Amino acid sequence: MEAVQEFFHMGGYAFYVWASYGIAAVVLFFNWMSPILREREIKKGLARKVRRSQR
Repeated sequence: MEAVQEFFHMGGYAFYVWASYGIAAVVLFFNWMSPILREREIKKGLARKVRRSQR
């Protein structure tokens, strides 16, 4: 059990280590979601253009 506590304590640098893991996770999530959201915006914009041009 002590080994697990030492692992999570990270030799006194736990805050910095876990904060860097958290920041990296947020950046990876943003990099994963950004193109998906952008694609949706582009598709909606193109659909609007098509509807306008058909009028």
